[in-house]
Amino acid sequence: MKKTLALLTLLSAASPSPASAQSNKNFISNPIVSGYFADPTIVKDKDTFYIYATIDPWGADELAVLETKDFKTFNRKTLNWPTKQACTSPTSGDAKVWAPGVVKAPNGKYYMYVAVGSEIWAGVSDAPLGPWKNMKADNTPLVSQTDFPKVHNIDADCFIDDDGQAYLYWGSGYNWKNGRCMVVKLNKDMVTFAETPRDVTPPTFFEGAHMIKRNKKYYLMFSSGKAVDASYRVGYAIGDTPYGPFKELGDNPILSTTADSTVIGPGHHTVLREGGQDYIVYHRLTPNKEKAVLRQLCIDYLNYNPDGSIKKITPAGVKPFINTKASVK
Repeated sequence: MKKTLALLTLLSAASPSPASAQSNKNFISNPIVSGYFADPTIVKDKDTFYIYATIDPWGADELAVLETKDFKTFNRKTLNWPTKQACTSPTSGDAKVWAPGVVKAPNGKYYMYVAVGSEIWAGVSDAPLGPWKNMKADNTPLVSQTDFPKVHNIDADCFIDDDGQAYLYWGSGYNWKNGRCMVVKLNKDMVTFAETPRDVTPPTFFEGAHMIKRNKKYYLMFSSGKAVDASYRVGYAIGDTPYGPFKELGDNPILSTTADSTVIGPGHHTVLREGGQDYIVYHRLTPNKEKAVLRQLCIDYLNYNPDGSIKKITPAGVKPFINTKASVK
């Protein structure tokens, strides 16, 4: 009987909530795809989107890649890299493959910064599906577990500014406290550092840094709370440079567990800009009696107030938005 109840709970959680159910059959409701994935990042090639994500529960020996043209039909793909086997060093921990950050650079190549064994690894490819390879010829991590002992070196995110300059953000904390956000300017090769990394941690930051730029302002977005319960949430801070200083303002957090618990622990997101509209793609927790970390991918609107602050997000899904001429940042 207990197993039956647990199964019913999982099936119920995997279905769109009443708040996201829409009469329009083309409406993109949450979760956007069946299965359990987390920590999404997105790139676009021509008319196709590629969502790279952690495989639940709590990571796997590889990443998931979901290919879609309309955010309603998805094809799951396999990458040759990264894998737990290929990305292991003498300093690696036991952690699986987590939290990729993928970006298309002005040179047309794709770059991935991904956590494996609590270390940041850097890969490059000519196409979204690869073949991928480690950018470091000696097959070592970009940031090892011992490089910054007080920082949990995971959750990397690459931001490319309007002038083509790339910056890498990363970091978390241990035991759900003392999260740190590191940033470094990258050289043109996208793998060597142009400077010494610096700490730019906003007050309520824990992990999942994601940088966007809107109206000449830099929005350092992030997750805080615990990724395993309802305290997980999305916040942000604004600065005048990629280094800040960053000030938290407006309605923080902007996305959190809803009062009716139809959405629990939303976090570790990316921002998709399509057709002049911003969207937030993130994961939420699935309640289940086994207490396993099972998360689902969701999408909602991301809008701004006249003063530049971000509006509170209402988790409900979105209308169809595909515009093949737009770009992803």
